[in-house]
Amino acid sequence: MPRRDKTEAERRCIASGETKPAAEMLRFVVAPDGRVVFDAAGKLPGRGLWLSARLDMLQTAAKKRLFAKAARAKAEVSETFVEDVAATLRARCLDRIGLARRAGELVQGFDKVRASAKAQRPGVMIEAADGGRDGREKIERLAPGVPVVALFAAEEIGRAIGRDNAVHALIAPGRMAEAFIRDAAKLAGVLDRPLAGGD
Repeated sequence: MPRRDKTEAERRCIASGETKPAAEMLRFVVAPDGRVVFDAAGKLPGRGLWLSARLDMLQTAAKKRLFAKAARAKAEVSETFVEDVAATLRARCLDRIGLARRAGELVQGFDKVRASAKAQRPGVMIEAADGGRDGREKIERLAPGVPVVALFAAEEIGRAIGRDNAVHALIAPGRMAEAFIRDAAKLAGVLDRPLAGGD
């Protein structure tokens, strides 16, 4: 997981009451029209309303109208609230894969990933959720302890990097890898799935 700065701001989840680093949580704001808006980038104006990045927390907040209670004002969530949050996080993760490729910090393809994993410790490995388990295990054995993200289909990963599909990829250590892991961990929580994929 990304390094945690001891001075990092913490926020309280309006559903569970837990306090966690803000970078690990989901921020929402209430728009002028009373709609609850997911602030994925953490830059929208207004008072932040925070939730732990977990499916049950989103469901509880929506069902019990916790945004309105916390804001002490009208705060309406859409019928597709959870799906919208997940879609935004998925798009952010895929955008980060594309950014890493353009910055020269992403390697893709079985042979290139294998060679790169042998030569250096990657920041994060990306494996297609619909890829073969045998190939994934071979790659993962080269870098034990390195985070593996298997939340995206090969077609999604491929689209992010300008190909038809991509099964194996890795992002070099650094800020891009850490930012990707943070968003991927949030997405896994919202989907209620392990970071490395699975049902």
